[in-house]
Amino acid sequence: MADSLSQQAPLKSLALLGSTGSIGTQALAVVREQPGRFRVAVLTAGRQWQLLVQQAQEFRPAAVVIGDEFYAAVKAALASQPETQVLAGAAALAEVVQRPDVDVVLTALVGYAGLVPTVAAIRAGKDIALANKETLVVAGELITKLVREHNVALLPVDSEHSAIFQCLVGEALNPVEKVILTASGGPFRGRGASELAHITKAQALKHPNWTMGAKITIDSATLMNKGLEVIEAKWLFNLENEQIEAVVHPQSIVHSLVQFQDGSLKAQLGLPDMKLPIQYALGYPERLRNDFPRFSFLDYPTLTFEAPDLGTFRHLPLAYAAMQRGGTAACVLNAANEVAVAAFLQDKVSFLGMADVVAESLDRVPYLAAPTLADYAATDLEARRVATGLIKN
Repeated sequence: MADSLSQQAPLKSLALLGSTGSIGTQALAVVREQPGRFRVAVLTAGRQWQLLVQQAQEFRPAAVVIGDEFYAAVKAALASQPETQVLAGAAALAEVVQRPDVDVVLTALVGYAGLVPTVAAIRAGKDIALANKETLVVAGELITKLVREHNVALLPVDSEHSAIFQCLVGEALNPVEKVILTASGGPFRGRGASELAHITKAQALKHPNWTMGAKITIDSATLMNKGLEVIEAKWLFNLENEQIEAVVHPQSIVHSLVQFQDGSLKAQLGLPDMKLPIQYALGYPERLRNDFPRFSFLDYPTLTFEAPDLGTFRHLPLAYAAMQRGGTAACVLNAANEVAVAAFLQDKVSFLGMADVVAESLDRVPYLAAPTLADYAATDLEARRVATGLIKN
């Protein structure tokens, strides 16, 4: 019966924002593995124009968007493919997500860049598969309000939030006591501050379990990624700050847990493979059959958990503090962190110095308690200016 229903299901038309990144390329792998389920309507990239061209030639989307400086190259490369419109720039991103031939928008852009096109997609009534956690970190209150107003689905793609989402299916009448987000601990788990003083970017980019882009890999090493996910969870699942806990789980098998008011815990387990949460979000509410590798307890006889070291990995308490303050605090946190990570990858700031940049930016950037979308944009710019100045000094 399930196979019969799958065959009858209509094609979902997808806009993949950030199709050349880690999440985007894995989403396209899911599309390949699910023939007859999805159609690619839009692909977008920032700089990787050659890969974008290859993807466009394979999936024949109605539109592609590239960074302004690569427009001519993409236009020329796709000249023999007239069914694919070539566009460029941030304004085009906000335009293509509103196209009538788009059902679901997968936002896999890195950082603040995902906010404006996500808002445009929600206002156009499109369901959102959210892999850009910064959208909710920066403007969670605004985004969740728009989601309710426009009656669209907001489907998490991050493995931790997908796990919570899956655990909550069928539990609408049962109050949640807390959620527990798991973190691998990154490559430096167990090391003290003195051992991290001279960490190089090459060391920080070697994640023990996951294959991800450079920015999120560094965030995982500092535990900022978990801090951003804590804030994202608050808005995704309508939680109070004290209902969100983070624990270190080095094996990355238990992706997260939900504890209900009777004390019962539900967990979602699986191998660390982002294709599964991507597929779950794109196929929801159906679980689509696949040939992904299966988890076996015999391969992982021991699963361990421990408290994060908040003294050494200061990004996580900084994120909790920003969540507690609300308003534009998390916007500053995110912008300063993006600047600090970029500087670290260019050897302009130390591994531990990234937390100093974020903390100082939170102190210096003016705070607004009830920001508008324009306020978020202005705060983001100011936080980047302040953080950049701190690094230069």
